[in-house]
Amino acid sequence: MKRVIVGLSGGVDSSVAAYLLKEQGYEVIGLFMKNWHDDSVTISNECPWLDDSNDAMIVADKLGIPFQTVDLSEQYKERIVDYMFHEYEKGRTPNPDVLCNREIKFDVFMKIALELGADYVATGHYCRKATLEKDGKEIYQLLAGVDTNKDQSYFLCQLSQEQLSKSLFPIGELTKPQVREIAAKLDLVTADKKDSQGLCFIGKVRLPEFLQQQLKPKEGVIVEIPESNQAFHKETPSFSNKLEELEYLSEKASYQVADGKVVGKHQGAHYFTKGQRKGLAVGGTAEPLFVIDTNVDDNVIYTGQGKQHPGLYKRALFVSNEEVHWVREDLALQVGETMKVQARIRYRQELQNATLYQVENGMYVEFEKPQSAITEGQFVAWHHGEELIGSGVIS
Repeated sequence: MKRVIVGLSGGVDSSVAAYLLKEQGYEVIGLFMKNWHDDSVTISNECPWLDDSNDAMIVADKLGIPFQTVDLSEQYKERIVDYMFHEYEKGRTPNPDVLCNREIKFDVFMKIALELGADYVATGHYCRKATLEKDGKEIYQLLAGVDTNKDQSYFLCQLSQEQLSKSLFPIGELTKPQVREIAAKLDLVTADKKDSQGLCFIGKVRLPEFLQQQLKPKEGVIVEIPESNQAFHKETPSFSNKLEELEYLSEKASYQVADGKVVGKHQGAHYFTKGQRKGLAVGGTAEPLFVIDTNVDDNVIYTGQGKQHPGLYKRALFVSNEEVHWVREDLALQVGETMKVQARIRYRQELQNATLYQVENGMYVEFEKPQSAITEGQFVAWHHGEELIGSGVIS
């Protein structure tokens, strides 16, 4: 019997994952990760870790599997929270869920599981793993979950071949309603539990208050940039080569306060992200205002009216070499090579047709159609069909 350690989070997905593995004849152990101690920034009673760990324990008891809790809050603070503060400070918007999988669940947690004699680690992610043989070597594939509405392969876009080799995703072949149905039949306490929202394992966090622990509020102005601004009506220059064009298409716009009008005040540019609409508290415009850029050095937020504002759209992005990650290392591009892919720049976005261009210092991703709110610090993930083959941090 192979031993599998399941990350039991106290939710319905990991509960059913544990049940399915037991049915398949594995020796299953449930392990709950405690990653957070500070309840002062979590929103009242929404998914505090204590309720979750109790639910996980009740599920383990019901399934007749051993259960224990591990405290990873120190590593979580170091690898996720500190990183988040650091990124926000630089005016970037990190994705803690992707990081949490790479750094905590499939690294720190996985090492603990392997030390406990596990052959595999399993989670309740909606994705699938497949294997293929190439040049006599086994290669692991990360595939989208069958439930297109819940596919979570994006959150695992930073996993390595080594991590995938030791991972199992038991519910990847199921839809969410099927998972809930199984849990209901088994009368599991988590059957009707709402999906957790917010930071991986912390629960719903009030982000500004959370960030204020380290990043002090400081008042700045909100500037509205009109669509008539000349930056949006420049003639496209002619390029002598593709690289010049890619540099031009992925260039970050630069605005000055004088380019628009001051329409309000904010408490810190680093609390805002591109494409954000909520929290600006500016009224009186024909269409809602969206953040089109933030400047943390000058502490200014630039906004534009409406979802179609040209300041939101770009056709290409850049990922520096140290941030390029291939799940399928065998497909990695060499300098000068290109590859047609489908890509997304955020979770749940429909896959978009794109082309990768590997250059000396990194990789350009050029989209067929302009993309809204390409945000520095977020992850771009690229696919061949239902297989996620690589990803990178947008720079």
